[in-house]
Amino acid sequence: MTDQINRVVLAYSGGLDTSVILKWLQQTYNCEVVTFTADLGQGEELEPARAKAEMMGVKPEHIFVDDLREEFVRDYVFPMMRSNALYEGLYLLGTSIARPLIAKRQIEIAKMVGADAVSHGATGKGNDQVRFELGYYALSPDIKVIAPWREWDLTSRTKLIEFAEQHQIPVSKDKRGQAPFSTDANMLHTSSEGLVLENPWDEVPDYVYSRTVNPEDAPDTPEYITIDFERGDGVAINGEGMSPATLLSTLNEYGRRHGIGRLDLVENRFVGMKSRGMYETPGGTIYHLAHRGIEQLTLDRGAAHLKDELAPRYAELIYNGFWFSPEREMLQAAIDHSQEKVSGTVRLKLYKGGVYVVGRKSPNSLYSEKVVTFEDDQGAYDQRDAAGFIKLNALRLRLLGRRDQ
Repeated sequence: MTDQINRVVLAYSGGLDTSVILKWLQQTYNCEVVTFTADLGQGEELEPARAKAEMMGVKPEHIFVDDLREEFVRDYVFPMMRSNALYEGLYLLGTSIARPLIAKRQIEIAKMVGADAVSHGATGKGNDQVRFELGYYALSPDIKVIAPWREWDLTSRTKLIEFAEQHQIPVSKDKRGQAPFSTDANMLHTSSEGLVLENPWDEVPDYVYSRTVNPEDAPDTPEYITIDFERGDGVAINGEGMSPATLLSTLNEYGRRHGIGRLDLVENRFVGMKSRGMYETPGGTIYHLAHRGIEQLTLDRGAAHLKDELAPRYAELIYNGFWFSPEREMLQAAIDHSQEKVSGTVRLKLYKGGVYVVGRKSPNSLYSEKVVTFEDDQGAYDQRDAAGFIKLNALRLRLLGRRDQ
């Protein structure tokens, strides 16, 4: 009935779904389960996941709880942010960018413990199943993948809870009955979907937001901060050097306080349906605008405009799960090359849900006050040159106009 599986590595949160999956794998495949819990800065205590896995019969040496926060921001979030990627013009890809790292670490653990399969808790309706599995297959082409939501008959939360109670799996009190919405969190963002959010006409209830104060309740006084960049990556806030994860975490606190980074979005999933989600990306929203601010000074027009053409394609690749594809790596190489001179300082104003670039400076600035001034430029720019420039650009328009008159 099922492929012979001896050992499987499960992406495990310790919540209801993955705890049920753990038991279901043990029963259905009669196999040993290795659990992997990733700390991506979701802000939850992860040690209970270890205790729960052990209680459910997982050997202590087969329980992995890994702190991946620095790797996540340094090797995934920052490279993506260099591109200014926004999916469908708005979404900062907070869930999408976490999946390849989880998949990579799962495959590493599978090789380490000699597992012949990996498993995840993504449903058959969403994008995450695609992202996880494209990552698995890219890194381990012959790995077996078990996706319980595509196999079992536990088709509702009620059935999950019944299964859990039958098998003495602890169920958190807030999970009894129907949760008002489903959430996923990491250091970059929190996403919420389902139930109270499913009607796209209804405004998102304020209780759904967990990472930001309501902008209406944010401080009445603006706050100013600076972010220093080196070669396209943030390195300091207000002159204080920070690691990538510390920098993003610090920006998250600024964003939380000022109600920054809320997004209500109806998006096109890769699998074909539209879904409505609420995203909170407080620090990422500040960082994104600051990065564009330093690029305004340091990127040549041709490079900047080409980057803007590439960004939607890059965003779509990440959204669809193709982080480990050659085309993403090709785009990354071009993007990274563009960032060699993207260094300097951006000053930002944070106020009631808004982020405003109010100043920027760079030793690599292409901005010339001498050339652009409305005062006497002392010959730095000869305005008479513009006449020939305009006439050459107008030539085809004039020929068209004469023909069509």
